[in-house]
Amino acid sequence: MTRRFFLALMLPLFPLSGLQGQSTEDLQSTVRHRTGKQVQWQKDGEASDQIREAIRVLLRQTLTADSAVQIALLNNRELQATFEEIGIAQADLIEAGLLRNPIFAGDARFPNRPPSGTDVEMAIAQEFFDLLVIPLRKKVATAQLMKTTLQVGDAVLKLAAGVKTAFYELQAEQQLLGRLKAINETDVAAVELAQRQHEAGNINDLDLANQQATYSQSKLDIAETSASIRASREKLNRLMGTWGDDTAWKIDSKLPELPAGDFPQQRLESLAINQRLDLAATKTEIGALVGSLGITKTYRYVGSIEFGVDTEKETDGQRMTGPTWQLELPIFNRGQGRIAKLQAQLRQAERRLESEAVAIRAEVREARDRLIAKRDLTAYYHDELLPGRKKILELTLTHYNAMLKSPFDLLLAKQNEISAERGYVGALRDYWIARADLERAVGGRLSRTSVETSFSFKETKNNQ
Repeated sequence: MTRRFFLALMLPLFPLSGLQGQSTEDLQSTVRHRTGKQVQWQKDGEASDQIREAIRVLLRQTLTADSAVQIALLNNRELQATFEEIGIAQADLIEAGLLRNPIFAGDARFPNRPPSGTDVEMAIAQEFFDLLVIPLRKKVATAQLMKTTLQVGDAVLKLAAGVKTAFYELQAEQQLLGRLKAINETDVAAVELAQRQHEAGNINDLDLANQQATYSQSKLDIAETSASIRASREKLNRLMGTWGDDTAWKIDSKLPELPAGDFPQQRLESLAINQRLDLAATKTEIGALVGSLGITKTYRYVGSIEFGVDTEKETDGQRMTGPTWQLELPIFNRGQGRIAKLQAQLRQAERRLESEAVAIRAEVREARDRLIAKRDLTAYYHDELLPGRKKILELTLTHYNAMLKSPFDLLLAKQNEISAERGYVGALRDYWIARADLERAVGGRLSRTSVETSFSFKETKNNQ
């Protein structure tokens, strides 16, 4: 009772947005509700042609994080292979509802002395134990199909989160490359000025070498970022399943700005417990194990039961026909091993369910705290550091025009401003990645509406 109460308290059962049925339409509806995107199990060539044309239309446009996710959900081959797990589970469900085929047997015996007629015997028998267990077996297979469908849905959400992360990383690197090129232009001007000042004897060899090293470092940063951009594009190509001419896509080189407000930060743990499809799959696995254990315990003393008809023609031409039956006696093997195995598997699944719930709660808290920290850091760059650096640059320029500051002071102020912009780009990238991680942790898109809708349903159910 204590264990069941704990599980019921921590992991309430919930409707999964239409996943009570096992059709792919229900899965598509759930993915659309959780991500706002379409997903389709491509089982025929005509559908694939239509999807490929839709993908090409998206690729001809400037990609956003959302359109990249949509392409991946339609075009990722590994995801399509995962969809076939549903087909395998559906086949197992069909198999679970079928009777075993009847067994036909026959033999002929030839006498070594008269009467010389051939002794012929034929029999047909059918296993009837299946009639008792087929309904229960179908329930277990239905639960397995449900579990598989949930696991496929979880794979879809994982892919969507992975695509968003890869997209934001690439977008940040492209924006960073622009900042690095601006820094390099400033360093070029600084090196040229340092060389002229060195020739005039105004600076020593060490100052010139330091300025040249700074310029070389900026060139190295550009080369490394360019290589990273190429690697990030290929990572996104793999996730979207694009190749050949389809890899010539373009994305906006600037990250989205920090939104004015985020979704509510409370109750996210409970939202994740109610939404996570991998957790729901483990629950369904427990249900299937309970069903299997029940079948095994109920029919542990019932062995194989066969009924049939046997006919035999004697050597003298006489024919004898009658019923046959065969009953397995459970004397030695009464299912002790099967029951013990299922009980251990059930306990294992229950412990795994509790462990996953605890891990999910921790994952949500960690992702939430990281999102808050990245938002605060980005806001600090945007609201304080960047305006401060720009003001310093403006004042330095004013002093330079009044011949109160040297050209190196002006270049340094410009470098500091660009470096602050570089830090802002990194912080903004980390914010959007943290947001994608938190969406993955709670099992769907995050918005004020989605959070409030989830909890209004839960509170109504509890009040009933």
